[in-house]
Amino acid sequence: MSAILINGQSAEHISVLDRGFQYGDGVFETLRVSAGKPCHWAQHMARLSAGCQVLRISMPEPALLLSEAMSLCAGEVAAVLKIIITRGVGKRGYVPPAQAVPTRALSLSPAVVFPQMHYRDGVSVRVCDTRLAGNPTLAGIKHLNRLEQVLARAEWPEGEGSTQVAEGLMLDNNNNVIEGTMSNLFCVQEDEGGPVLKTPLLTHCGVKGITRENIINVAEAAGISVQETTLGLVDLYRSQELFLCNTLIGIWPVRQLEDQHFAVGPMTRRLSQALESLHD
Repeated sequence: MSAILINGQSAEHISVLDRGFQYGDGVFETLRVSAGKPCHWAQHMARLSAGCQVLRISMPEPALLLSEAMSLCAGEVAAVLKIIITRGVGKRGYVPPAQAVPTRALSLSPAVVFPQMHYRDGVSVRVCDTRLAGNPTLAGIKHLNRLEQVLARAEWPEGEGSTQVAEGLMLDNNNNVIEGTMSNLFCVQEDEGGPVLKTPLLTHCGVKGITRENIINVAEAAGISVQETTLGLVDLYRSQELFLCNTLIGIWPVRQLEDQHFAVGPMTRRLSQALESLHD
């Protein structure tokens, strides 16, 4: 099962002059599809709109995107929907076209099924050598320039089984932990007032994930103290719990970071259950 709409038409190709291809001049969203509909649509559209605004790309009408998305998702029990918006076709050179017509591409792919042990026992995580460059203007949005993540993910081989590394953590040039190659990160630390849920501050780089946002919201609604703060590796190593999250994986507990082991703790379990019960 795979289907693609480009500017509303069934197709598989874009112009070689498209600025998304030429320069990564665009934004994208990856959505989980359940029971024939894309999940958390409003949140994804809000981030897509914010990304378009930062890049000064005209955002397609959300109603049009929803109509095209629903036509692809109809009848699908579970799938993955990806939406890409580029500035469109332009001439050679970096100067954006004055009258650019954005390209929109929607593609549907089979659902990704991850090993159950990732959720039950947790995953092994490494620290990547590739660093994330700081750029406050682009921080938070999901732009098409993913070369840092590509290089980081190439640092270890694909594999299966409990001993294989499932994800890599990326730091910035100041040695602050930012995120995983495909995920956001949380840690649980004990303070005087009790456990505190912490996640890296994403003001200079990194992607503000939809699942990250939902976890913060459900945690605060449950009375859990949440901090978006600067975190180094030493902070992670002294944490009681670590977990990763994104739209497709939900929550993965971290059982091992490099040589240090962690328990799959009660807050991770509690937030996992709360996230599963969260409806769009």
